[in-house]
Amino acid sequence: MSKKVTSPGSFLSSLMMEYKLNPSSLSKAINLSQSAIRQIIIGKSRITAPTALRLSKFFDQPPSFWLDLQQKADIREAEIDKELSVIIKSIIKAKKPAVKPKAKPRSSKKA
Repeated sequence: MSKKVTSPGSFLSSLMMEYKLNPSSLSKAINLSQSAIRQIIIGKSRITAPTALRLSKFFDQPPSFWLDLQQKADIREAEIDKELSVIIKSIIKAKKPAVKPKAKPRSSKKA
């Protein structure tokens, strides 16, 4: 199940190189601190909805692109978490209760 998942930070970094941007120029363009941009690039911060809106406007991509990228990275990170893996393996799937057939209504006859 090992799919290659591009981290949001590495993708952002490659876009910045493609557009010849540095954290300072991107920071000014999207009104986000250089520190926040650097933290995303090194994987210490996540792409939040407000950040996704800023990046989507600047790079002309839908915000969902950035949030999906972040979500895939989060899921991949959770999948390799050994402690979580033990917990997940111990969870038993839910079962729907059996449906009982409805009883036929008794006919009421007036005497």
